[in-house]
Amino acid sequence: MKLGTFTVVLGDMSLDKACEFLSSNGVQTVEIGCGGYPGRAHCDPDILLNDEKELDKFKNTIKNHNLEISALSCHGNMVHPVKEIADKFDEDLTKAILLAEKLGISIVNTFSGCPGGSPEDKMPNWVTCSWPEDYMKILDYQWNEILIPYWKKKVAFAKQHGVNKFALEMHPGFCVYNTSTLLKLRAAVGPEIGANFDPSHLIWQGMDPCASIRELGKAGAIFHFHAKDTKIDKYNTAVNGVLDTGHYGNEMNRSWVFRAVGYGNGEEYWKAIISELRMAGYDHALSIEHEDSLMSGKEGLVKAISFLKNVLIYEARGEMFWA
Repeated sequence: MKLGTFTVVLGDMSLDKACEFLSSNGVQTVEIGCGGYPGRAHCDPDILLNDEKELDKFKNTIKNHNLEISALSCHGNMVHPVKEIADKFDEDLTKAILLAEKLGISIVNTFSGCPGGSPEDKMPNWVTCSWPEDYMKILDYQWNEILIPYWKKKVAFAKQHGVNKFALEMHPGFCVYNTSTLLKLRAAVGPEIGANFDPSHLIWQGMDPCASIRELGKAGAIFHFHAKDTKIDKYNTAVNGVLDTGHYGNEMNRSWVFRAVGYGNGEEYWKAIISELRMAGYDHALSIEHEDSLMSGKEGLVKAISFLKNVLIYEARGEMFWA
């Protein structure tokens, strides 16, 4: 496994300075945002797809700091019910695929997306219950008329350009938000659909990341990993449950908040996750994503790097000489 970072946290730095900082702190891989919600601070496909000199400069900047790209990230809602919004996200994803081809990268991270509840809707509709029956009709429309056809078409396009792994972040608010919904889309579309596994979104839903890793690992469906933590506030959760729509900055009253790795759960918890990843055959990056509202981006990143260095398994397992 390799220690990585999602570079959006250092978006106020140039790519060269960000890579210098990360490399000097022992980071081995970078996950680069190139459109959609992550933005283009370090990677603008409109430039890199049309200027070979800039593309070479981009590649050399990363190489000169002894870093590798773990994935390109272009999170968005490509099936948004407003066509203009969906088309913009889809355009960004298409450009990410074409750039990945030029860079020799096979993994693109994104979201599954979430359509409206009917052709007339103007806002996404995330269904969280099965009754009344209206919700089951919404799910049938979303999956069978919008989501599955979209991803079948996008996967076919991506395979023509050397991208064979869409790493979907299981994120509430989108159709793929837990283990079963990821496997449902994978079964309908193909093995090119897998997870950008982010424990933070599973923890607050009440899931055990290790159990999810084991289930997805059996299917070979873990393509990338986000190292991010969540702290559950047991008092607020006891009163209001975990479906919290309060602002992330209102930490005192929220049921849960995102934290830097180690500040939501301790070493034993994260060592179990790392070990489960090893058993699942995952040997790629653990990419730190900083979204901790209680500390600055740089401090949260440094603390996460320090924490993960002590729990990450870097080397191949070797032979069991004692067995």
